[in-house]
Amino acid sequence: QVQLVESGGGLVQPGGSLRLACATVGYIFKINLMGWYRQTPGKERELVATINRSGSTKNYADSVKGRFTISTDNTRNTWYLQMDNLKPEDTAVYYCNADIVGEAYSRDNYWGRGTQVTVSS
Repeated sequence: QVQLVESGGGLVQPGGSLRLACATVGYIFKINLMGWYRQTPGKERELVATINRSGSTKNYADSVKGRFTISTDNTRNTWYLQMDNLKPEDTAVYYCNADIVGEAYSRDNYWGRGTQVTVSS
């Protein structure tokens, strides 16, 4: 069974930076697509950024373009979200997500448990 584990959240002042990481646990044959989403109370989970396996295609929400960078380390089956120039409206629980082919070539979509990011002075 594959698990995703986020790390790197915390409290930061406006204008500051944080780097989130999503590590995988369990057997993985291939990761097709990796991403980050976020959610605030009372709102639906929203896409922040996605990246394909090769790293050649990245997509960002308009609200984070130019400030956030998604990257991947395929040797470790880990991906990252570098968040710079953080704003109070970036405050949310951040979740990593991936489309993974695992044991017996089974393909499924996985979510991490989330990590809290709070931007406040």
